[in-house]
Amino acid sequence: MKTIDLMIKNAAQLITLKGSKHPRIKGEMNDLGIIEKGMLAIDGNKIVDVGTNLKYDAEKVIDATGNVVVPGLIDPHTHLVFGGTREFELDWKLHGLSYMDIKKKGGGIDYTVSCTRNASYDKLYQQAKARLDTMLSYGTTTCEGKSGYGLNVESEKKILDVQQQLNKDHVVDIVSTFLGAHSIPKEMGDNEYVELIIDEMIPMAKKRAEFCDVFCEEGFFSINQSRQILEAGKKAGLQSKIHADELVDTGGGKLAAEIGAISAEHLLKTNKDSIKKMAETKVIGVMLPGTPFSLMLKEYAPARFMIDAGVPIALATDLNPNCYVENMQFMMQLACFNMKMTPAEALTAATFNAACAINRQQHIGSLEIGKQADVVILSISNYQMIPYHFGINHVSTVIKKGKIVWSKNN
Repeated sequence: MKTIDLMIKNAAQLITLKGSKHPRIKGEMNDLGIIEKGMLAIDGNKIVDVGTNLKYDAEKVIDATGNVVVPGLIDPHTHLVFGGTREFELDWKLHGLSYMDIKKKGGGIDYTVSCTRNASYDKLYQQAKARLDTMLSYGTTTCEGKSGYGLNVESEKKILDVQQQLNKDHVVDIVSTFLGAHSIPKEMGDNEYVELIIDEMIPMAKKRAEFCDVFCEEGFFSINQSRQILEAGKKAGLQSKIHADELVDTGGGKLAAEIGAISAEHLLKTNKDSIKKMAETKVIGVMLPGTPFSLMLKEYAPARFMIDAGVPIALATDLNPNCYVENMQFMMQLACFNMKMTPAEALTAATFNAACAINRQQHIGSLEIGKQADVVILSISNYQMIPYHFGINHVSTVIKKGKIVWSKNN
């Protein structure tokens, strides 16, 4: 009998999400590939077998009786590295100030840019490491991290360098995105800054990031500026992402389809024509329900309409100083209660489709033979309990690359 490193047995539900190579759409998002009384065989950092009644000698056995086993959660939209916090903005929100009102009052992105520029590399590293530790405890095993709170070459480089080092040092894998086009810095004009991004920042970022993102929004970057920046990123080998239609409908979703972006993110105000084009081109809609929650908005992105229209949907936290949350379970809960997604759709969006949004679906996002052994064991009897029993952490054990890296009991 073959000896392996780790066996998980007797799972009430083993959520495999097996069988997909492309982002799941429509009814596919409800097909979780559930195996009852499931077993998972792990050797080294890989999954070597999945099923029931598996026969192996294992160095370590985890009895998952009464528990649910899922792929490691994936957070495909975070602003992981930033300086300072903005808890003072909560009172302003409670008094009815909008996102743009807060920015004009001295808060918002500009405040964080100042704090981030003034923070040392070591301070940014330690703060981001603490956020990753929290993410891990809630079951996130891979995340995307965006720059964007530097807005000059030196500080954007500092953020990306911190992420590169953390990706080496921390068990959570980090996929880096360059977001120099997050806002226009106070000291520069629009056109001057766009030129700086294209001429100096993108050449710097292409060695440190995989994706190029832009905040295509009224008061930030126009459609034409966004297209110019993303095309420059593509020429440098950076795949396109886009912050689109968060505050107003600028046509950012349509631009994502036209430019061949892997994802369009936020999408609260996206129109039906943009949604249709995203569905046709399979642009992944990354939903960030924590953002309208933190902004105290009544409106959320039209996830139900988008799924029914054929747009592949992923979920993410949007971790940032305006939406300070590291918990993907909470995003699944918000998705069900405020965006009318089913529990199965939410789980797919937080695992396999989230992997697709960062081009990692060949390695993570499902529990299949040959894939990386990123696994989370939840102290629940079925996956529908994730949104049903909200406000707590359901994770009991996190396994990353075949190793137990977090346990509720330790």
